[in-house]
Amino acid sequence: MRLSKKGFVVLILIAVLLIVATILTIYITNLNDYRSKIQDMQFSNIDIASIPDGTYTGESDANLVYVKVEVVVLDGTIVSIDLLRHDNGRGDSAEQIIDDMIEQQKLDVDAISGATSSSKVIRKAIENALNGNRE
Repeated sequence: MRLSKKGFVVLILIAVLLIVATILTIYITNLNDYRSKIQDMQFSNIDIASIPDGTYTGESDANLVYVKVEVVVLDGTIVSIDLLRHDNGRGDSAEQIIDDMIEQQKLDVDAISGATSSSKVIRKAIENALNGNRE
């Protein structure tokens, strides 16, 4: 049995539609998981003055936003926070939160307007670092 030109075009069209539907389903699933992770993100209070001197690494992954940081603590103060990796969509402006944390010497600072989700993931990565991921 030989497929006509019209039948072949229909078959290709169906295949393309199936691929698009699959990609869309995966994207929507990832987006919903991302939103849930951001909404459910909990933060603990960390007394920075009680953190031993050292260099700490931490990461946080919310599917569409991933952050890895290195935090240096000296004499009970955050000396530096290096953003080793920040995968995001439009959340580059959230990186300002790092300067706010160093300036205020606390993790509980205001999120950056327009980049709230990335701000939360950055904050969580820093919290994870200070909760014991010492190098």
